[in-house]
This record gives sequence, C-alpha cells and structure tokens, in this order.
Amino acid sequence: MARSAGVVLFKKWILLNEPPLRGTPPWPRRGKVFVLRTHEFTDMKVLESTHILTKLVEAKRERLHMAKMRVPEAIVKQMARVAPAVPSFLAALESAQRVRIIAEVKKASPSKGVFCPNLDVTALAKQYKTAGASAISVVTEEDYFKGDLSWVGQIRNASGLPVLRKDFVFEPFQIYETRGAGASAILLIVAMLKPVELKFLYTLAGEFGLDVLVEVHDEAELDEALGAGASIIGVNNRDLKTFKVDLETSFRLSKRIPDDRIFVVESGIGSKQDIERLVDAGADAFLIGEHFVTAGDPAATLRGLL
Repeated sequence: MARSAGVVLFKKWILLNEPPLRGTPPWPRRGKVFVLRTHEFTDMKVLESTHILTKLVEAKRERLHMAKMRVPEAIVKQMARVAPAVPSFLAALESAQRVRIIAEVKKASPSKGVFCPNLDVTALAKQYKTAGASAISVVTEEDYFKGDLSWVGQIRNASGLPVLRKDFVFEPFQIYETRGAGASAILLIVAMLKPVELKFLYTLAGEFGLDVLVEVHDEAELDEALGAGASIIGVNNRDLKTFKVDLETSFRLSKRIPDDRIFVVESGIGSKQDIERLVDAGADAFLIGEHFVTAGDPAATLRGLL
C-alpha cells in the first residue's frame, strides 16, 4: 500500500556506450546514449488495509530498508551486472516436454503456517531435478513464508535448473539482488503494481538478463500484463482476498491469452486429471508447490503428474 507521502522518483539513467543486455530499449536513442525518462509515481496500487498484500508489502519494505543498510544499492547492482550466466527459464518452458512443471520450494504460507519445519532446500531441489521438473521456483519472503534469498543459489547449485525467485517485488534493488543471487527469473504481481511500475520493472529485469513471470488473477490484470509486453503469464487460481482456490480461473482466462505467450497455471493443481484438462485448454507449464512439499515423497508425487 502506498505511503501517505509516498512518491518515488526513479532517476534518469544515462548509459554511455553501454547498450542494454537484451531487448529493444523503451527510451529515446541518440547515438550510443540511452536515456530512460524520469518516472514519478506512487509506490503501489492502493490496496485495502485488510488485503494480504498490504501486510506482505509492508514487511518487505522493512526488510529492504535493512538490506540497503547492509549493502549499498550500487554494489548490489554491480554484482548483478557481473553475475555468471544462468540457464534460461523461458527456454525451459518451451521445451519439447508435454508437461512442464515448475516445482516450488516453499517453507510456509500466511494462511496455513509452516509446512516443513526442517526444510532442506538442497535435498528437495535434487529430488525435483531427478523427478523431471523443468524449473524450480523458490519463495524467498522472510516473515510470512519463512524463506531466504540465499536459497536461490543453493537450489541453482544443487539442481542446475533455472530458478524462479518468488517474492513481493516493487523496487529496482530487488531486481539487482535477484540476478546477483543466481536466479534465472523473477515474479512480478500485477495485483500490487501500477501499469507504469509493471512496465518499468519488467523492462529493467530484462536488461539484467532475467525472465519474468507476470502473475494475474483476473481479466483486468491479464490486460495489464499483456500491455506490459509479458511473454510468460502466470494465472494464479488463488483469490488473494479470500484464499479460495478455483481452477476455473485458469480455464476462463486461457481463452484470452494469446498463443504466442507462455501460459503458466499456478495453485490448485492436485492431480494428473487437472493437468490433462489444463493442457487441453492451452496451458504450457504448471507451478506446483504445496502439493509437493506436503507429500511424503515429493519426487514420486511429481513423477505422478508427468
């Protein structure tokens, strides 16, 4: 939720003799000088005080403040620039495999508490890799999901698979730390970002070599994701206000997702039958977490869905 005083002024960037890492720059070009116009806007979409995202964002704001006190943003940004190459998240979701699963590492949730008190992220990542996951997602939010940014590197080293960092992202600093940590992709949630912010962060992530999973919950958010140019669209079947999960959300929105975009289904997948129905509806990949982390044998459970 926006701070009462809350206007963020994004600096004008002039990149001399330094073209973007990839993609078409959305700013005016003059020779070898690239200029990103100054953006001024309130931090976030205005959410109800009781909305779960309000609590999550406020907690993340405090964590970011502490992180910036420990390591200056300029250093984190430079670490992102020199980070080693990582496997492509997008390519993993475009593979020839019919059922592509993004297996999630998640220790807890705000609604259900701790799933795995003694979670071994390295061991779980190895199980996911062996069982046939296409990529691994990890929830790094500390206060409500009990995650840790360091898990990104641990999972990447243990599995060799592309890693998607899931957190509540609304500042450039988070883009830099994500790439520096070794992730291949980052999550942006349309429900909490204004269109100009979504476009800004989406573009910035691409410039630092990150693929972006843009998460939507309804038709209006899907239109905003498409307007930002999202190539990977995640439809979350969980209503963030009621926590109710309904797979019909994915079936409804599937009709509006262009064929040239990657369609990822999130939440509520619990059977091979669910997956087959969704593949028939056009789904390209499935992000599954709780179903695996609460299973006695996550690897066997994952294999049963392929």
